[in-house]
Amino acid sequence: MEVFLSWFDKETEIDGVLKAAIAHFWFIIIHPFDDGNGRIARAISDMLLARSEGSSQRFYSLSSQILTEKKTYYEILQKVQQSSGDITDWLDWFLRCLFRALENTENTLKRVLQKADFWDKHKETVLNSRQRFILNKLFDGFEGKLKSSIWAKITKCSADTALRDIKDLIAKGILKQEESGGRSTNYELTEEWREY
Repeated sequence: MEVFLSWFDKETEIDGVLKAAIAHFWFIIIHPFDDGNGRIARAISDMLLARSEGSSQRFYSLSSQILTEKKTYYEILQKVQQSSGDITDWLDWFLRCLFRALENTENTLKRVLQKADFWDKHKETVLNSRQRFILNKLFDGFEGKLKSSIWAKITKCSADTALRDIKDLIAKGILKQEESGGRSTNYELTEEWREY
């Protein structure tokens, strides 16, 4: 640990992102505690990434991405720990994981900006609380198909009220009927609001 901490605090010629990856792996190899080594290793990586960016604010989370990819994370750690000391596969995985964390943040920011743009453009549009609630759900990543029956269930209103709400949003150019058709009618945001 003394060698690790000395290296951790020292200015090195290693790129800050690579240093974060090496530090994470090195700490996991040392495994100084009975529990919590993974959490501390992720915190160490986050700290070194923040240092490398020279910013106190970060808009992405490598820790969250690692947790999302936990199975692969453990597989790559085990594989590299049992190798001859070459950590190239770990560095490759870490950098790709960081890239996916950045991509996910970019997508989240796009959705947030799209939602803010929508509400700014519709600040004068008359909408009831049920419509506002469902529209927020749609912008926040609603799973599945939006049907009038689902609208009624989520907003705890009658099927007729749900259909009136939907038809009002269609008339205002916010929702449209899905083109696929089929047995039941599905609704979605118009193209203008589905993606930038």
